[in-house]
Amino acid sequence: MAFRALFLAGASLLALPTLAAPNAPAPAAAAEPAADAVTQPKADQGEILVTARRRAESAQKVPIALTVLSAATLNDAGAFNVNRMQQLQPSLQFYSSNPRNSAINIRGLGAPFGLTNDGIEQGVGFYLDGVYIGRIGASTFDFVDVDRVEVLRGPQGTLYGKNTTAGAVNVTTRAPSFTPEARVEASYGNYNFLQVKASASTGLVDDKLAVRLSTSYTRRDGTIYDTKSDQDLHRLQNFGFRGQLLWKPTDNLSLNLAGDYNVQNPLCCVQYYARVGATQRPVARQYAALAAAFGYTPPSTDPFNRVTDLDASINSRQAIGGTSLVANWDIGPATITSVSAWRYWDWKPANDRDFTGLPITTVSQNPSHQTQESQELRIASNGSNKLDYTAGLFYFHQKINTNGSQVQGSAASRFLLSGADANNPNVLNGLTSTNTINFNNSSFAVFGKLNWEVLPKLRIQPGLRVNYDKKSGYYNAVVSIANSQYNFVATADNVAALRAAAAATSAAALTTFTNQTNTLAPQRYSPEFSQWNVSGDVTASYDFSSDIHGYATYARSFKSGGINLSGLPLNSQNTGVDLTTQTVKPEKENHYEIGLKTQFADRRITLNLAAFWTDIKDYQATVNNNAINVIRGYLANAAKVRVRGIEWDSSFRPTPRLSLYVNGAYTDAKYIDFKNAPCPPELTGGTALTVNPDGTFSGTPSPAGTAGGNSPPYCNISGQVLPGVSKWSFSYGAEVNQPSSVFGHAGEFYLGYDGSYRTRFSSNPSPSAYTYINGYALSNIRLGFRTDNGWNIFGWVRNALDKHYFELLSVQSGSTGLIVGQPADPRTYGVTVAAKF
Repeated sequence: MAFRALFLAGASLLALPTLAAPNAPAPAAAAEPAADAVTQPKADQGEILVTARRRAESAQKVPIALTVLSAATLNDAGAFNVNRMQQLQPSLQFYSSNPRNSAINIRGLGAPFGLTNDGIEQGVGFYLDGVYIGRIGASTFDFVDVDRVEVLRGPQGTLYGKNTTAGAVNVTTRAPSFTPEARVEASYGNYNFLQVKASASTGLVDDKLAVRLSTSYTRRDGTIYDTKSDQDLHRLQNFGFRGQLLWKPTDNLSLNLAGDYNVQNPLCCVQYYARVGATQRPVARQYAALAAAFGYTPPSTDPFNRVTDLDASINSRQAIGGTSLVANWDIGPATITSVSAWRYWDWKPANDRDFTGLPITTVSQNPSHQTQESQELRIASNGSNKLDYTAGLFYFHQKINTNGSQVQGSAASRFLLSGADANNPNVLNGLTSTNTINFNNSSFAVFGKLNWEVLPKLRIQPGLRVNYDKKSGYYNAVVSIANSQYNFVATADNVAALRAAAAATSAAALTTFTNQTNTLAPQRYSPEFSQWNVSGDVTASYDFSSDIHGYATYARSFKSGGINLSGLPLNSQNTGVDLTTQTVKPEKENHYEIGLKTQFADRRITLNLAAFWTDIKDYQATVNNNAINVIRGYLANAAKVRVRGIEWDSSFRPTPRLSLYVNGAYTDAKYIDFKNAPCPPELTGGTALTVNPDGTFSGTPSPAGTAGGNSPPYCNISGQVLPGVSKWSFSYGAEVNQPSSVFGHAGEFYLGYDGSYRTRFSSNPSPSAYTYINGYALSNIRLGFRTDNGWNIFGWVRNALDKHYFELLSVQSGSTGLIVGQPADPRTYGVTVAAKF
């Protein structure tokens, strides 16, 4: 009801000028809505207009570290989703073991690294035509008719509806046009890759009503062969559709009604044997001995043979869609904007969580359905010599319902347990956890930013945000088993009675029951979190000349606290869950940044620099309780994290025949204070040392990888690197062209190259010698001919050198020492034909 009231209020307010001011003068801006205004780079100036500060202005004059990726840039690189976009933007990181378990980070910050927890808050905002997308998984669709993508680095809470502490990715699609136009593009490549994109737009009623329809279809065979199912995995099968209706009842009012639907049905996402490392388990209980006991060998120990033998169902189907109404009312000195939206995300997965052909975990899935409603009401000045402003209200409500299950197989006892129970497959065979998870998230904010020219060329831009978040959840796990030896149903209500009955039977029965309920724990809890916070920033910018602009920013930002909805760790007595871990504190961030934006040689050379330092208190991280049979971790706070670095974007156009670019980032991201972190795999699996009342532990941990050694209950990883962050990363490229004509069609031949490089990075929340991913360089090449009248045909090769590298590495649960990986795409090649009419 609250959303409906806000929706109607916003729409009604912006409909007023239809009656009150039918003859109002036309605004000075062009006819298209201000929020969509953009110009492509000019051949001599390279100027790009963006809407990063909620008004159209030159990207070079915006005192924010940002990168603009045009539709042409995205198409040339084959970057048709956010995953592929990271090769073009060194400060952007995207990680995904499947769409739900995805994270977008900027400068190493954003979301905790590891399996997704429904109760987390993302630190990077993802926006589609001004609509905030509440889950990163719901942003993994193929781009449909995109005009540009803006990547804003650093806190953005005083300009954008949802508070974002790490940055924002702002996707803008092409707006409806009153002039008839059409675009079509078709690509075909190896692995039977086929991608078709089409869009059309036209005016309908006397330049008052325009429509735009867009669609995209992508398919590709899988790149990994599964010997068990005799099918290729990691395929692509995506379809997307988007429709927009633009109504301009008067010259100063526009309303854009949009709807989109996307469905993806890939057989992904697969991780399998990458390497084996030594843990502190006894030798007989590490991976090599366990596999030998079952007579098992993986189909290949070279992961880049791209073959696996997963024995569980694999799927990653998702449907994404929604509607939005964006209204812009130019009232002369300012423009009022309303963004009303409803979106949904339906997720139906299946995974092989043990990553092998053995029946350890035979089912692991968390089907989820999310709906979100949002309303943003904003006013922004239309430009002043002395004072500009933006102010807004934002409301967001989200619901997630998840009904998951996990089932252990006949090999689970040997892999996960010790003692006599390890030799009895019935102890865990068929052990099932059925999980019901509900999440409600409401957020309300008032935000604003001023842009005040206090002196000629000097501007001060303070911003303020008052934010309220309320989150509530419900988690209920019912554990059952039914085989020839064991049969019970354990809930949070009866688990104590069942434990007492087992203890009354025998010590062995109690041990078995404890092993079963430690592997999959029956528990029920209802966490809640609510908090007001105030954040803000201030930027000072100075125009040294018309082409040289500097700025300095300080921001005090918050990322909302969270609730744990993937199950809680057991208490120190292993008799129940630790309810003190239900909620996670908010992250508190102090951010400092200086930047310089420059253009030289008649704007044929652009060089932008930014240096930043960010301190985060109570950093939200994924941890575990170090039990060897734990599958999923939970959220907790690291006391302090620091991220600092330097970035640059540069482009060069020495002649109309040649263009080059080099972008780079140096990022130093470390845990400053994280004394109770989970240990890396080489320090787990042995005899657990006892934790003393004061938090210390008794005994001396064994050296890493000591079979049968003593394992610390937690590790101090202060001073070590954050996961997923390369210290150095680059993107670079060039294009050369030569005017010519083909069959009487004037145009140009061109040869383009796009490359990227990143140094090694950790792929585990606690750095491990086994889970570092080595640095790698990628090369993409294109060669084609484009005409002056809109035709473009080119051949392309991506990952041209067929570089073998992992997108991520993970640790098999149970401290067996098995490290599994998700390989990136091999070399692909094909041809694209595109036309504009």
